[in-house]
Amino acid sequence: MSQVLQKKVCLLGAFAVGKTSLVSRFVKGIFSEKYLSTMGVKIDRKNLQIGDVTINMMLWDIHGEESNKKVPAAYMRGTAAYLLVVDGTRASTIAAARELHERMRAEAGDIPFVVLLNKSDLQDEWQLSDGNMAAMQAEGWECFLTSACSGLNVDLAFTRLAEKLAS
Repeated sequence: MSQVLQKKVCLLGAFAVGKTSLVSRFVKGIFSEKYLSTMGVKIDRKNLQIGDVTINMMLWDIHGEESNKKVPAAYMRGTAAYLLVVDGTRASTIAAARELHERMRAEAGDIPFVVLLNKSDLQDEWQLSDGNMAAMQAEGWECFLTSACSGLNVDLAFTRLAEKLAS
């Protein structure tokens, strides 16, 4: 008998790392060049079948973290898993991801997460070093090189998170 699990999944990261574009690519299979800053939170849904379990992912695309605009703890409450998004063309976004990771752990405990190193299609502008990625992996962070533009590894990363939720 199939089991259905409804799970709140947050996308967290600095402003303009590609959270909204990643959700659009994953849920609708589209990418838009237009930049629209998320105000507050935008919620999308997508079901994934993992074995005999259907994961109904409620995707909370939360506004980007900025020094003067922190993600409210209320948005983090009830989260079952999350995606930390880093912009590979801006090494400074790693610090925001680390801070958000600590705040999420304080709010929700040790719940599943994956890291999306986004904008991998912009190799000419890439700022993340192998050392940056090795440091994250050494901490047990499962990282995916993604591109919302090309779709590279987007489904794979979301599916991996769903697998963690199903187990």
